[in-house]
Amino acid sequence: MAENTRENRAPPDWYAAGLDHVWLPYTQMKTARAPLAVVSTEGVRLRLADGRELIDGIASWWTACHGYNHPHIREAVARQLATMPHVMFGGLAHEQALTLARRLAALLPGNLERVFFSDSGSVAVEVALKMAVQYWINRGVRGRTRFVAFTGGYHGDTTGAMAVCDPHEGMHALFAGLLPRQIIAELPTSDEKADALDALLAERADTIAGIIVEPLVQGAGGMLFHDAATLKRLRALADKYELLLIFDEIFTGFGRTGAMFACEAAGVTPDIITLSKALTGGTLPLAATVASARVFDAFWADDPQAALMHGPTFMANALACAAANASLDLFEREPRQQQVADIAQRLEQGLAPCRQLSGVKDVRVKGAIGVVEMARIDDADALRARFVVEGVFIRPFGNIIYLVPAFTIQPDELDKLTSAIVEVVRKGV
Repeated sequence: MAENTRENRAPPDWYAAGLDHVWLPYTQMKTARAPLAVVSTEGVRLRLADGRELIDGIASWWTACHGYNHPHIREAVARQLATMPHVMFGGLAHEQALTLARRLAALLPGNLERVFFSDSGSVAVEVALKMAVQYWINRGVRGRTRFVAFTGGYHGDTTGAMAVCDPHEGMHALFAGLLPRQIIAELPTSDEKADALDALLAERADTIAGIIVEPLVQGAGGMLFHDAATLKRLRALADKYELLLIFDEIFTGFGRTGAMFACEAAGVTPDIITLSKALTGGTLPLAATVASARVFDAFWADDPQAALMHGPTFMANALACAAANASLDLFEREPRQQQVADIAQRLEQGLAPCRQLSGVKDVRVKGAIGVVEMARIDDADALRARFVVEGVFIRPFGNIIYLVPAFTIQPDELDKLTSAIVEVVRKGV
């Protein structure tokens, strides 16, 4: 393919000079292939230093929902940069943050109305956990410091977030001695499993601050899907035992599953929701932990000790908030939900041939998420390299090959992604 022909170019000076000093994520630096040098992006394409061009199938870890370099977001950030790139949020406020908080509160269901900004999804989860524990302390209830989380769950790589991830299937088993001990249960995907969770809560509710779950899709735990009925059971159990229900929508928020938020699609409103990734359209780091009036009211007091004592240095960064406001503009002006529906249909068609191929356990699609689950993947690093040869950037993990493309991807670009998966799987992984 012409667009994927490697040109005879030496690596850029910055690449050769810097590679020995960088530490890459989730990578065994001794044995892994060197990372691809990217020099520019446009639409859904990554342009490499050696002249190749790849279609990005995972939207830069699920963030670039509008594609790369959208002019509306770029112009909004440039205007803000000329005015005020950042100001601390302690004792000061600015228009972009307050406008974004108001808009998020208007978009979210129920009375999710108080927005606490941070700069990453993991920190947003840490803030949610901290809110939930202090909610009980401020109400005069001691001892509610544990959380119920679920097998297959993933909530981030910081200490508190790791503690509510699946301890066996996740990446954090090495840190078991460091982490707070939380309660990991099975998702109540049936009435029988709901009864088992009910029994667990009946026994231990007085030690539990809340329940945390990724609604509809457990992302990094294996792109595992569940239905709205599961979340309704969780809401009912949380209400029965007066627990706070936390939805981690860092992956599912902003249209990925079809609706703007998974909680909206499920018809279930949590007490706290965490947002990040696509919040700024994949341009700048920003996250939000949004609490209901019920939660916020527990912190509304004359006592300074009742305040939430948390404050990231770059909290509510003006550039990031400007990008997020521009991203919300695009959701209002452009047909993102229809695009997601069209992507879902095309993913179903394009990945369907994999069902007949050797080694495939399952093929599933929800919104703009397409998954081919393999019986096993022996060498994910080598598999990624094979996708590059096909002209696409796809990053399998565990036993999962998946697509979460930008919503603006064109049909022929999406077809190239699905065809590459079918071709590579046909040859064996």
